[in-house]
Amino acid sequence: MRRIRVLFISVFLNFAGFTLIIPVLPFSVGRYVAAPDVAFWMSAILAVYALCSFVAAPVLGAMSDRFGRRPVLLLSLCGSALGFAVFGVGGALWVLVLGRVLEGLTAGSISALYAYVADTHAPAERGPAFGMLGVAGGLGFMLGPVLGGLLGQMSLAAPLYGAAGLALLNALLVYLHLPESHSAESRSGGLRWGQFNAIGQLGAALRDRRLRLLFAVVFCFAFGSVVLQSNLAVLLKERLSFNPAAIGLVLAGIGVMDIVSQGLVATRLLPRFGERRVAGSGLLINGLGLVLLALLAIFPVLPLLVCGIAMFTFGDGLFQPSVSALIADAAPVGRQGEVQGANQAQQSIARMFGPLASAWLYGLFAGAPYAAAAIVVFLAAGTLLMLRPPAPSRPGSTGDHQCPQNPGHT
Repeated sequence: MRRIRVLFISVFLNFAGFTLIIPVLPFSVGRYVAAPDVAFWMSAILAVYALCSFVAAPVLGAMSDRFGRRPVLLLSLCGSALGFAVFGVGGALWVLVLGRVLEGLTAGSISALYAYVADTHAPAERGPAFGMLGVAGGLGFMLGPVLGGLLGQMSLAAPLYGAAGLALLNALLVYLHLPESHSAESRSGGLRWGQFNAIGQLGAALRDRRLRLLFAVVFCFAFGSVVLQSNLAVLLKERLSFNPAAIGLVLAGIGVMDIVSQGLVATRLLPRFGERRVAGSGLLINGLGLVLLALLAIFPVLPLLVCGIAMFTFGDGLFQPSVSALIADAAPVGRQGEVQGANQAQQSIARMFGPLASAWLYGLFAGAPYAAAAIVVFLAAGTLLMLRPPAPSRPGSTGDHQCPQNPGHT
C-alpha cells in the first residue's frame, strides 16, 4: 500500500505542476505577439512540446525497461523543473519555446508511472489502480489551476516557478520513498539502435494486433483532448472575458469531475462491465461534451460551459483508466515501458498536429475545433464498442475484465 500512496502523491504533484501554468499561458504568450496571433502561437508552442515528446517518449520508455522506472522518473521530473523555470524566465518568445523543448525532451514521467503500476498490479487490478491515479490527477487538476490563477495575479512568471518547485519536490519524493518496481531479472538485455527511433518503435507496436486498435482509439481521444487544452483558455478569454483566476476556477471544475468519474464511478463500473465497454461509453459522453463546447462559441453562456466541461471530463474519467488497463494488459512481457512510451509517442503526434489544425479551425470559427474533435471521438467510440476485443497477451488478461478487484500487489 505504501507504493500506491507514493504514486498517488507523485501523480498529484505532476498534474498540479502541469496545470499550474495553464491559466497564464495566453497572457504570457500575449506579451510577445499581437492579440490575433495568440491562439496560433499557443498552439505552436504546444506542438513543439509534442514533437519533442514524440521523439523522447519511446526512448525513455525503452530506458525504463533496461535501467528501471526510478531513473527515468527522476530524469523526467528534473527536466520538467528546468523547462518550467526557463519558461518562467521568459523575455522573448524563443525562450518560451526553449522551455517547452526542454520539458518535452524529458517527458517520460507518465509512461514510467503507468509502467510502474503494470509492474506491481495483476491484470484484474490495473483498471481500478489507474482509476485511483486518475483521482490524484483530478485533485492536481483541481488545485493547480486555482493556485496558478492566484499566482498569476501577482506575476505571470510566478506559476512557472511554482511548477518547477513542485517538479523538484516530486523528484525528491520518488528518490526517497519509491522503490524500484522493475527487477533486474525482468529488464531487457540492452538498448538497440531501433529503440532510439520513435517511428520505428511506434511501427513495431502497431504491428501487434492487440495494440493497433487501442492505439488508434487513444489517438482519436488525444486529438479531442488537445483541442480543449490548446483553445479553451483562449475561448474563455475572448468569448466570456475570463481573467486568469476565472480560467483557473473552470479548470478546477475539471479536476472535481475527474475525481468523481475516475475515483467513484469508473472503479465501480470496471469490475462489472469491463474495460472496453466502459472506455467506449466514456468516449460517447466525452464527444457530447465537445458538442456543447462547440455551441458555446455561438451561445456564450455559463450554463452551457458548465455542462460541456462536466460531460467532457466525466467521459474522460471513464475512458482513461479503462484504456490504460487495456494497453497494459496487451503489452508483451518485458516490453511494458517500451509500449507505454510508444503510446505516449503516438499521442504526441495528435498533440503535435492537433493544436495547429485546431488553431486553423479556430480562425475560421471559434466552435469549429470542438465540432471536428467531437466527430473524431464519436468514430473512435463506435469502433471500440462494435469490434470484438483482441485476444489477451498473457494468462489472466481478458481485455474485458469482469471480475472483482484483488486487493494485492501494492
